[in-house]
Amino acid sequence: MRKVLTKYNAMHFIAYQQIFQQILNNVHPPAPYQDADYLNYAKLNWSRQQRWLKVGILNEELATIIESIKEEQRWTIITEPWCGDAAHIIPFLHRLSELNPLIKVDYQLRDSEPFLIEQYLTNGTRSIPKLIIADDNHNDLAVWGPRPAECQVLYNQLLKDHVEMDQKKIALQQWYNADKGVSLQKELIAMLPPIIK
Repeated sequence: MRKVLTKYNAMHFIAYQQIFQQILNNVHPPAPYQDADYLNYAKLNWSRQQRWLKVGILNEELATIIESIKEEQRWTIITEPWCGDAAHIIPFLHRLSELNPLIKVDYQLRDSEPFLIEQYLTNGTRSIPKLIIADDNHNDLAVWGPRPAECQVLYNQLLKDHVEMDQKKIALQQWYNADKGVSLQKELIAMLPPIIK
């Protein structure tokens, strides 16, 4: 089903990074980061994100596909600083989007207006990150997320086994560290060619 995104103020990557830093540097951080667990998640995620921005390797085939885009695309990324999956995904999306000036990227916070996530639920949940690729008229072309399929299988098994939250986060972290962005990029290789003009 094709959806039309409403127009809203776009937040670029630097602005998203600034929000991250404001949370981490605030003596009295806003909700939900006044909770020590959420603040700790954000601190860990900042470090993970910065690491992938430096050492993440882009897939050459995917880079070529992205460079071949000839018509403007709008990439909307729904995320939050507390999201562990996003810390491993967004650096690759950011670096890939930089390969082609026709890709216009907008970061949206899941828990803030316009609550765009409500249009992109995953099995009824507000799971993030989500990548929505649309054309210049805001018609959706593809949606990806919240995590690579193989990681989702692991996540589902952890839920089924009633694994404690801390152990669940460790298992997912280990998966992302071992995968190094490979699965995400393979999925994008499969997703992008049919929607490129």
